[in-house]
Amino acid sequence: MSVIDYGAAVDTIMNKLVRALLSLICLGCAALAAGAQQSPDEESDRPRAVLLEIRGAIGPATSDYVVRGIEAAEAGGARLVILEMDTPGGLDSAMRDIIKAILNSEVPVATFVYPSGSRAASAGTYILFASHVAAMAPATNMGAATPVQIGGAPAPPDGDAPKGPAEEPDGGGEGGPDDGDAADGEPGTDGDARAPEPVRDSERSGSAMERKAINDAVAYIRGLADRHGRNADWAERAVRDAETISARQAVEENVVDLVARDHADLLEQIDGRTVSIGGGERTLETGDMLIERVEPDWRTRLLSVITDPTVAYLLMLIGIYGLIFEGYNPGAIVPGVVGAICLLLALFAFQVLPVNYAGLALILLGIVLMIGEMFMASFGALGIGGIIAFVIGSVILIDTDVPGFGVSRTLIATIALAGGLLLFAIIAFAVHLRNKPVVTGQEEMIGALATADGDFTGRGRVRLYGELWNAYARAPVRQGDKVRVTAIDGLTLEVEPTSIREI
Repeated sequence: MSVIDYGAAVDTIMNKLVRALLSLICLGCAALAAGAQQSPDEESDRPRAVLLEIRGAIGPATSDYVVRGIEAAEAGGARLVILEMDTPGGLDSAMRDIIKAILNSEVPVATFVYPSGSRAASAGTYILFASHVAAMAPATNMGAATPVQIGGAPAPPDGDAPKGPAEEPDGGGEGGPDDGDAADGEPGTDGDARAPEPVRDSERSGSAMERKAINDAVAYIRGLADRHGRNADWAERAVRDAETISARQAVEENVVDLVARDHADLLEQIDGRTVSIGGGERTLETGDMLIERVEPDWRTRLLSVITDPTVAYLLMLIGIYGLIFEGYNPGAIVPGVVGAICLLLALFAFQVLPVNYAGLALILLGIVLMIGEMFMASFGALGIGGIIAFVIGSVILIDTDVPGFGVSRTLIATIALAGGLLLFAIIAFAVHLRNKPVVTGQEEMIGALATADGDFTGRGRVRLYGELWNAYARAPVRQGDKVRVTAIDGLTLEVEPTSIREI
C-alpha cells in the first residue's frame, strides 16, 4: 500500500468515528430531552404537600401568610399542608385566625416543630393541638400556654360561658354532629372528655379579668385537645401552670402524635394514618408525596416589617415630626407627604399590635411639651417634663408581656437622648443670644454713635445710619462731632458729646 492509499484509509476511519460520535451525542441529547419532558409529568402525578413556615412571634403577617397558604393549598389540590413551626408565641387574634383556618380546612394540616432546638410555646401550643397531625423533632419542646393580658384586648363578658375554637355548623368544621359538643370547647359535654378541675383558691387570688382569661383559654385548649383525642388534662396544665414538655415526653403522654427526625421521616410515619376532617375520616397517603415549600411573598414581608413594634414606633415619630416640620415651613411638601404616609402606616400597625394607648398618649404629650419649650420661657421645665413623658410612654407603648412584641430599650434611650440634647442645645443657644447685644430695633440704637448735622445746644439734628433724627443735647455740640445716643423719646434722640470728631 502506498503512502497515499494509507492516508486515504486513515481519513475514512476518522470520518466514520466522528460520525459515530456525533450520532451518540445526538442520541444522548434526545434521551435527556425525553427524560426532561417526562419528569414534570411524573412529578405531576405524585401527591403534593405544601410546606408553610411559622418562624418567630405570631402576628398579623404570620396569620395572613398561613391562612392564604392553606386556602391556596386547597385550591391547588394539595393532599397535605405542613406547618413547620418555631415560635415563642404571639398575639391571640393572629393565633385564632390560624386555628380557624386549620379547623375549616379541607386539606389535612400537620404541624411539625422543626428543626431540633425549636419550640412551640404559648400560641404555638394551641396550634399544635388544633392540627390534624401534631409532630415534633427531637430536642424540641412545647407548652407555657398561659395567656397574658394585652392592651386593649377585651375579656369575655360577665356571665358568658367560655367558648372553644370550633363553634361551627355541622359539617363546617372537622368533626361531625357526634363530636360537635367537644368541639365547642365546653368541657364535660363529651363522654370521653374529663371536665376541668374546680378552680383552686390559689387561682382565685388574681383579678376577675385574669380568671376569665385563664378559664376561657382552658376551655379553648381542652376543646382543641378533645377534638383529636389528645391529652386535655396536660393541655389544661399548660395553661394554668405554664407547664412545658419535651418531644419524647409529649408522645408518651399523648400530647402530640409522633417524633420525626425530618420531613421525610414525618411523611413516612403518617402514611396510612386516619384523621378526622370535614365531618368524616380520611386516610393519609404520604409515602410518595412531593413537598413544595411556599415562601412568604412580598405582601407578607411588607406586613411583617410594618407590624414590627420597633418599625411602627419609628414610623409614628417620623409621621409626627414630618407634620410638625411642614407646619413650620408651609409649602415644603416633602415633610408633610412623608409624615402623613408614615403616620397612616403607624396607625395601621397599631390597630393590629398590642398597644397600650396610655403609652401612646404619653408619647404625644411628651412631644407637645418639648415643642412648647421652644415657644414658652419655662427654663426647661416643659422640655424636661416632655422627655420624661416621652420615655415612659415609649416603654409602655407596646405590651412586652407578649413574646416577640416590644420596642428596643436601646432605641428608646437613643431617641430620648437625642431629643434631650436637642432641647438643651436650643436652651443654650437662647441663653447665648440673650447675652449678646441687641442688633435690631430701638434698643439697638442705645449707645450708637451719631454725627451732628450742625452746631446746636439743646435741640438740633444728628445723622444716624444715613438718616436725620431730631436730637436733644444738654451740652453744646459742634457740627461734625460724634455724639452718643443715651435714650430715645418718641422720634427724638437724647445724645451726649464724645471726644470723637469726624475728619
